Amino acid sequence: MTPWNPHSWQRFPAEQQPVYPDPTALEAVLARLRRLPPLVVPEEVDRLRDLLAEAAAGRRFLLQGGDCAERFQDCTPEAIEGKLRVLLQMSVALTHGGRKPVVRVGRIAGQFAKPRSRPTELVRGQALPSYRGDLVNALEASAEARRPDPARMLEAYFHAAATLNHLRALTAGGFADLHHPERWELPGGTGEVPEYHRTLDQVRESLDFLEALGGVQRDALERIDFFTSHEALLLPYEEALTRWVPEAGAYYHLGAHTLWVGERTRQLDGAHLEYLRGLRNPLGVKVGPSATPEQLQTLLARLDPAREPGRVTLITRFGAARIREALPPLLAAVQAAGHPVLWSCDPMHGNGMESAQGLKTRDFDAILAELRQAFELHSAAGSTLGGVHFELTGEAVTECTGGTQRLSEADLAKAYETGCDPRLNRAQSLEMAFLIAGMMRG
Repeated sequence: MTPWNPHSWQRFPAEQQPVYPDPTALEAVLARLRRLPPLVVPEEVDRLRDLLAEAAAGRRFLLQGGDCAERFQDCTPEAIEGKLRVLLQMSVALTHGGRKPVVRVGRIAGQFAKPRSRPTELVRGQALPSYRGDLVNALEASAEARRPDPARMLEAYFHAAATLNHLRALTAGGFADLHHPERWELPGGTGEVPEYHRTLDQVRESLDFLEALGGVQRDALERIDFFTSHEALLLPYEEALTRWVPEAGAYYHLGAHTLWVGERTRQLDGAHLEYLRGLRNPLGVKVGPSATPEQLQTLLARLDPAREPGRVTLITRFGAARIREALPPLLAAVQAAGHPVLWSCDPMHGNGMESAQGLKTRDFDAILAELRQAFELHSAAGSTLGGVHFELTGEAVTECTGGTQRLSEADLAKAYETGCDPRLNRAQSLEMAFLIAGMMRG
């Protein structure tokens, strides 16, 4: 491989990059970003890599989730707290039922860009450039709003900083204290998932017993580790947030704790893999039906030549109808190559469909079916499924059908709020966590 530096990706073909009409304005924004403080610190990145190594060894379980694409307008206390609450609730269900500590990683504080299948889309009969996330352009249906604007990168940075600031204040201030899980309640409550309250009662009883014995430190129950992630998509922005850390002798991306590369941008000769391979951060790779065993081995040799535990998380996304055929050859290829990857399942992206009304949706049962098969196939291959990756929200949206709420296609229009892909709502997310905990126990 050729020598690496933060801008060596520019020598490679880069997919999913917008064309900015004013190169001078673009460079001015990037110069400003390079001078701004980092959003995370290297010690947090190293901590996450160590935790992911434990998950890869089967001692922890990764829960990664959040919005399909964050919107600037959703940078509010209510929205941020809602996402944290639903991930906390899910992690209690997973830890209590699955008997493993959970590594919590949000798709938050940076998930402002989305790849698109086509450069243009029809909006109310008008052909417009595709909405690529608030990092690039606006959702509003006009040619002016859809024009790529480099100033949005600065907006993204400051919205990410505000989100991170609130998350840090919450987690450091006892918001996640297991003694007070009532703080996690979402507006409208969680009456749709009665098993959650039964679990909390059991957790409280266990805490009372352990504390009476002096076997648990209260501080350990009042604060949590919470990490951030986003897809490394808009490469000029990602490069501008890359910093040399002399103490480590390495480059870190300090706009998030971990980044992932998507199914559309993981070309072996592409710019995204070239950029990511030189970072010290733990990395995720989305792996879909187009991946072959040989491609996956080559990709891992590029991203993880030292075979370092915690370095790479492979996030599979096949769909319930294709996973049984697609996953086993990839499991065998990774085992043969000896890479200690963490395997995670994204059951959302392979199970999309369109409703009769033309809305993108996903069905709870199809999502669950892919997860069940993933656990079964890993077990049969002597492998471990060590994590899950969801698009979800703490809000009472109606974007995915099914679940105990029995949402149908007719219900979708009641609260369909996503600008891109459909998300599990708070009740569906929590119900899914209990079902996953059962799969973890076997």
